[in-house]
Amino acid sequence: MTDTALIGPVEAPDLHVMSFNIRRRLPHLMPRSPDRWVHRQPLLKRLLAAEQPALLGVQEALFDQANFVRHALGEHYRSVGYGREKNKGGEGCPILYDTRRLRLLDWRQTALSDTPDVPGSTTWGNRTPRLVVDAVFHDLATGTEFQAVNTHLDNRSRISRLRSADVLRQIVKSSPLPTIMTGDFNTDADTDPYDALTGQGLLLDAWDAAETRLSEAWGTFPNYRAPRHDRKRIDWILVTPGIAVLQAAVNVTRYEGGWPSDHAPVQAVVELA
Repeated sequence: MTDTALIGPVEAPDLHVMSFNIRRRLPHLMPRSPDRWVHRQPLLKRLLAAEQPALLGVQEALFDQANFVRHALGEHYRSVGYGREKNKGGEGCPILYDTRRLRLLDWRQTALSDTPDVPGSTTWGNRTPRLVVDAVFHDLATGTEFQAVNTHLDNRSRISRLRSADVLRQIVKSSPLPTIMTGDFNTDADTDPYDALTGQGLLLDAWDAAETRLSEAWGTFPNYRAPRHDRKRIDWILVTPGIAVLQAAVNVTRYEGGWPSDHAPVQAVVELA
């Protein structure tokens, strides 16, 4: 029996995009904790197999978790990105893509710090390294080239989030291509980092720009509890003007009451051409 998708595969020229903090695997949890990776793995696989986004920005993925996500999506998917630590291990923010629809042209990963080319560097008050992955794709169905950006901003340092937002702005401004940005920004919409990215029309929030919303305005960090409207929307999909957003959603699908992650994935159907 196939699980019902909120969006699922779409036909070109539409492009299905998802941003998903899958929650890093933690040791020494209580046996019945909903956070245990062994409990969440099959649920995550069911959700990804049903939704099949052509472009997926993941946050908090350890190496084996990133591989799991890629295999859960299917044999046609590939990924770019590595861990945030000095040895390129640890949590990553990989971008995954369906090779039947997208061809990778170029990509890079940089640290969100004053030394962006030094893996694991931290200079803005964040105790843990933060990073951004940006890639250029060719859409095989439409012939369009576009930039994808995926990131995970710091959860404690406001200064780090603000400085990181400045870097993300420059990545968008320095490219002539249409851009899709995914990420866990660890701050609500309508805060300073959000304004830095969406101010002056640089980027549009897919949730606000969507012609149709397929879900209620859920907070994106339910933390294994029932979804609520009064929780912050800290996971976003942002697009440059000219990209049409046809649908947007916060996916609060659970399986037998279990959550695949402490975050709810956010999804959008966009049209680049």
